[in-house]
Amino acid sequence: MARAGLTTERLARAGAELADEVGFDQVTVSALAKRFDVKVASLYSHVRNSHDLRVRIALLALEELADRGAAALAGRAGKDALAAFANVYRDYAREHPGRYAAAQLRLTPEEAAASAGGRHARMTRAILRGYDLTEPDQTHAVRLMGSVFHGYVSLELAGGFSHSAPDSQESWTRILDALDALLRNWPAA
Repeated sequence: MARAGLTTERLARAGAELADEVGFDQVTVSALAKRFDVKVASLYSHVRNSHDLRVRIALLALEELADRGAAALAGRAGKDALAAFANVYRDYAREHPGRYAAAQLRLTPEEAAASAGGRHARMTRAILRGYDLTEPDQTHAVRLMGSVFHGYVSLELAGGFSHSAPDSQESWTRILDALDALLRNWPAA
C-alpha cells in the first residue's frame, strides 16, 4: 500500500526540487524514496520507473516555463516581447537549473503533445508576428531564438563567462539587441 500523502504530482514536484539541488541526471526513484524516507517500492504505485519520474519533472518544468512566459509576454510586442521572453528562460535556468535541464529532455511524440511545448512554440511565433516573418523564415527564426537562448544559458550556467569581461549581463543585453536587429532585417532567401 502506498504511503499516505504521496501522489504522482507531489513526487514530480519533489523530484524537481531534487533536480535543482543535485542535478537532473541524479534524479532517480531511489533518490526520491530516500527523500521521503520510504521504500522504493512505495513509489511504484505513483511512477513506473526513473524515466517516468524524469518525464513528469520535464512536463512540470515546461508548464512552469510556459506560465512564466505567458505572464511576461502579456501586453508586449517587438523587442520588448523578445527580451521579456528571453529573460524568462534565463531567469528560470538560473533559479531552477535542474528543472531547466529537465525541460530539455527528449519526449516521445505522445508526451510532447501532452506537454506545454506547444504553448512555448505559440508564444515564440507570437513574438515573431511583430517582425513580419512568413514561412519558412518564421520556423528558421524560431530555431534561431531557441538556439541563442539555450546556448547562452547553458554556457553561462556551466561557468563559461565567469572569468572574462565584460559582465555576462552586458553580453546578454547586446545579444538580444543583435537578435532584434537580425529579426527586423531578416535576410532574403
